[in-house]
Amino acid sequence: MKFIITALTAIAVCTMIATAGEGKKGGDKPKVDPETYFKKLDTNGDGKVSKEEFMAKQKDAEKGAAAFKAKDKDGDGCLTLDEFKAHGHGKKKKE
Repeated sequence: MKFIITALTAIAVCTMIATAGEGKKGGDKPKVDPETYFKKLDTNGDGKVSKEEFMAKQKDAEKGAAAFKAKDKDGDGCLTLDEFKAHGHGKKKKE
């Protein structure tokens, strides 16, 4: 019986340690799946993200326009999911 209690306590402690870093720390936002974020940007549901849809979520217009241009590989003024995923999104980690 004592062994079971010790084992359960050890499991609980390991679980707490393993999950301690999963919450928000210092303003870090949880990572969003690119496909989920793409769908959120695609407000009209046509399977593409127009520059207007993309820019509506940008805080900095200049950076947003540059990011859109970099992602829009075929230059058609819309992002496909493949274009969006290929370039990534969001802030990069500072090292």
